[in-house]
Amino acid sequence: MGLARPSAVFFDLDGTLVDSAPDIATAVDRLLIELGREPVGEDQVRHWIGNGARRLVARALAGQREITEEPPGTGEALARFLVLYREHLVERTTVYPGVRTMLAALAQAGLAMAVITNKPEGLARALLEEIGLARYFGVILGGDSLPVKKPDPQPLAHAAGLLGVALTDCLLVGDSDADLQAARAARIPMVCVPYGYRDGDDILFSGPAAVVQRLDELPPLIGIRDTGETPRPAHGNAQR
Repeated sequence: MGLARPSAVFFDLDGTLVDSAPDIATAVDRLLIELGREPVGEDQVRHWIGNGARRLVARALAGQREITEEPPGTGEALARFLVLYREHLVERTTVYPGVRTMLAALAQAGLAMAVITNKPEGLARALLEEIGLARYFGVILGGDSLPVKKPDPQPLAHAAGLLGVALTDCLLVGDSDADLQAARAARIPMVCVPYGYRDGDDILFSGPAAVVQRLDELPPLIGIRDTGETPRPAHGNAQR
């Protein structure tokens, strides 16, 4: 069963378009070592990713995912983490299978596209540039682009405005409960990928509009096939 063809598609980044956990884990472990602590490894860091870089660093300092308040020194540790992560941003980060094919198909069909992530905007933009995906997106919003971030729906509404499309005609693709809650609050459908960084969230059973195993399944799901159309330029303000 397909979905209505949207005017624009919004994508989460980490855990949806790219597997960035290996490089994030390297930065977390280097931070912990600098602080005189033991490194925790990639598997543990995967459970801590989500809700932005500051929450990740707070979880790393606390040594657990569920925290009620930030440990002392979180702000200073965050600043150092961002430096360490930027130094090794795409050493082991990979694009998930089917992503490049999917983006090319959507661009060929002339759909507007945006990345809406809780990762800091500067890092998100640099990552997309370095892996060759930035050209597909008319808008790139990070967790620090606005006063609020996902699961608040405001980044979705802001992206729609920058792209010049109605929010009600948009679709969100993501992997986490934060994505699903943002889509629900914005009253738009969400397509979920079953991989990513959910840490046990039951998002697959929480009513996404659809689930795709690979993102190259998305174009036919929304009625886009190889049309032979001339690719159109990205919509919106490419600086945001």
